[in-house]
Amino acid sequence: MFVQAAPILFFTGKGGVGKTSVACATAIALADGGKRVLLVSTDPASNLDEVLGVGLSTDVAVGVSGVPGLEAMNIDPEAAARAYRERVVGPYRGLLPAATVANIEEQLSGACTVEIAAFDQFARLLGEPGATAGYDHVVFDTAPTGHTLRLLELPGAWTGFFDTNTTGTSCLGPLSGLVSERRTYAAALEALRDGERTRVVLVARPDVSSLREASRTAEELGALGIERLALVVNGVFEASVAGDPVADALARRGAEALAGMPEGLRGLDRTQLPLLARAPMGIDGLRALSTPDIAAVEAAEAPVVAPSCGSFVELVEALAEAGHGVILTMGKGGVGKTTVAAQIATALASRGLAVHLTTTDPAAHVLEAARTEGTLQVSRIDPRVETERYVQTVLATAGAELDAAGRALLEEDLRSPCTEEIAVFQAFAQAVAEGASQFVVIDTAPTGHTLLLLDAAEAYHREVLRKPGGASEAVRELLPRLRDPDFARVVLVTLPEATPVHEAAQLQRDLERAGILPFAWTINQALTGLTVTDPVLQARQRREARFIAEVGELTRRRVLVPWSAGLVLADT
Repeated sequence: MFVQAAPILFFTGKGGVGKTSVACATAIALADGGKRVLLVSTDPASNLDEVLGVGLSTDVAVGVSGVPGLEAMNIDPEAAARAYRERVVGPYRGLLPAATVANIEEQLSGACTVEIAAFDQFARLLGEPGATAGYDHVVFDTAPTGHTLRLLELPGAWTGFFDTNTTGTSCLGPLSGLVSERRTYAAALEALRDGERTRVVLVARPDVSSLREASRTAEELGALGIERLALVVNGVFEASVAGDPVADALARRGAEALAGMPEGLRGLDRTQLPLLARAPMGIDGLRALSTPDIAAVEAAEAPVVAPSCGSFVELVEALAEAGHGVILTMGKGGVGKTTVAAQIATALASRGLAVHLTTTDPAAHVLEAARTEGTLQVSRIDPRVETERYVQTVLATAGAELDAAGRALLEEDLRSPCTEEIAVFQAFAQAVAEGASQFVVIDTAPTGHTLLLLDAAEAYHREVLRKPGGASEAVRELLPRLRDPDFARVVLVTLPEATPVHEAAQLQRDLERAGILPFAWTINQALTGLTVTDPVLQARQRREARFIAEVGELTRRRVLVPWSAGLVLADT
């Protein structure tokens, strides 16, 4: 066991730190100890199926073969939203005019409905005793940090909205469909704050950015009244041979990061797990997570010849040819989207081109990844700032001519948690619009939320039109711009590892269905091409070839970015 057990365990952290692996290994260890365990993923980009090596359902728990006592399930946001919409709208069919029912369904088409629907399932597991009565432990593999915090804040946010809303409507439709769940939501929040029932495990990597993110999470959880925390530092590397500069650099950087650990983490119960020769996959791999390295097994595997890849310089040259437009870096959390976006933006700016580098990722550190100098502008789409700006704009325009009662109703509508979603969406659309006159490089949020953002474009268009103030030209033109290959170019970022490659492949398929063809793939943090003598690194290097070959089957334009001391090796 990596942490002291509690009836409810949450594993959270920045994308790519290994929280899914650690959550799965913990659940298996508890079940191996004779406990009945439910393992749940609340991550829209969940890869729980692949890590466990089993097919999971989105609505019922499924037994995990080879682990008696362990059941697992995904909370699929889209599936949850469909069920949620029908639960809210169903009682009104046949009672209200068809046009009214259609209007309610349209109100329930936005991405915030997807979020509250996923939370609704999550809250039932926490707040309804009968939902988990047959289990000794419930283990949650949560979404990446920024969105996890929003998920945890929702119980209080929606309870407050119930208390202050008097019109009976919201951007989620009739509040009667939500008020019935109020007791469940309150119980969920109570469970999160009960240190005897719940423990939150922060998972981090031995690097400065990851540990800083964990510290920020600890502070924000404390502000929510969630204080029983533990820390797992995953992927700690110690060089086993002398004279390997890559191994020495990797070990040195990890040691320095741990020595400079933020003060807020130092008092937590801490477990350190070693960097393995391969990401732990399947039940045997997860059971062996903290056992000696498996490099000998890797050496016996048949070699795979990796196809040739282009250089980063060639990628930048191809992107620069257009002279302007939008470049979006996308991929699984932790693959290095922020770093790649910053490198692309800096390289374009070094050619004298006007470049705006920005991010929609709440957990990103884009301001630290690039400096504002010359023709490069760096910013972050801050949800709080954008929400305040949006609210003030609506009050100054749509609210200017309203009487006191009308303005009060408008202010009430703007207090809805959905307002933040719309505000950030409009800021994203405005950033895309800037690509008409310069380069805009956007470091997007982790895959699942990026897809929700893109899939919701038309739904948001309708929602923004319904809201006071209407839709801007940037919102109206967003989808056509994203679908124009001469204007928008998507660079998929992955690692030479199974899960990041497979998830990026799924992302490519989803984008193509939306009419968006990725421009290139970047295989980041590769050991391929470097000289390494450490057995762990050699084993990881050998395994990379098969995943580079998989990428070669998916795209003609692929770029290999070698590992450097400024990057981190990431696992599931």
